[in-house]
Amino acid sequence: MSKLSQLHKDPLLWIFLVFALYPFLPYFGNFISLGSELLLWFIFTLSFNLCLGQTGLPSFGHGAFYGLGSYAAAITFLRLSDKGFFLPVLGGAVVGCLAAALLGWLIKDKRGVYFAMLTVAFTQVCFGVCWRWDEVTGGEAGLSGIIRQDFLGISMKDPQNFYYFCFVIFAVCSLLIRAISRSCFGLSLQSVRQNHLRSQYLGYPTGLYRFAVYSLSGAFAGLAGALYCLLTQSAFADILDWQKSGDVVMATLLGGGTASFYGPILGSFIFIVCRSLLSSLWEHWLFIYGLSFVIILSFFPTGLMGILQKKKGRSKSS
Repeated sequence: MSKLSQLHKDPLLWIFLVFALYPFLPYFGNFISLGSELLLWFIFTLSFNLCLGQTGLPSFGHGAFYGLGSYAAAITFLRLSDKGFFLPVLGGAVVGCLAAALLGWLIKDKRGVYFAMLTVAFTQVCFGVCWRWDEVTGGEAGLSGIIRQDFLGISMKDPQNFYYFCFVIFAVCSLLIRAISRSCFGLSLQSVRQNHLRSQYLGYPTGLYRFAVYSLSGAFAGLAGALYCLLTQSAFADILDWQKSGDVVMATLLGGGTASFYGPILGSFIFIVCRSLLSSLWEHWLFIYGLSFVIILSFFPTGLMGILQKKKGRSKSS
């Protein structure tokens, strides 16, 4: 009974409730595709935060797995199976996981700026390959002609049906990522983040832990990329550019991913809404977004969720 009484205090439950009702909300309900993209970005930033916030890995090239997942879904649909809906989604997650596992094994013992720069370099290599490999990726023209097939008898061509499919995937992924974060494995990752050497002295295989979480993170990012491919019904190399990785880093830090599990969700919401709605009002919206980012992190390094947690702690102490 006590667990049920505490359930209403779970922020994730309220997030689920809001986005379950999103298509019926005033104003925002008119932008179903925007809602779908928000859900995909929630998965993407939560996957990135497994590396940064949970383990302290500055994976500043995380957009590679998002982009490779998108291309994997497109190629699976166009080259292997144009009749299914689930196979391209699964293909994106698998390719994202394999790419992260490959890179993660090579750089699992690197730290700090070396780790960050190697991930950025990997992203740019992937971008260059996808930009020039016309026979497979379509090169500069990308891949298009992807049609969302029915899933379990439900038409995914309907934007609202596809939105709720993305919502279910987001709900499952967020619960899984939170469970990982709170598990013994997740607590071990926190110890690696706080003191890498001490964790080694205690007998933790820190390299394997970093490799494992990086591979998991890549799978979730690849899944988000595959869903983005189905949302836009195309795949282009621009989502592999370093700027996409920069966007996810800024959104996670602004929301407070280093302080709270829910920081990436808040940061993603701010970024996507600003990009999609404010950009139509003022073409220089990035100036305001960037300035806000600098000001907030200069005074509050733990981001917006860090501010809320400090206020909550003060109210409890008083």
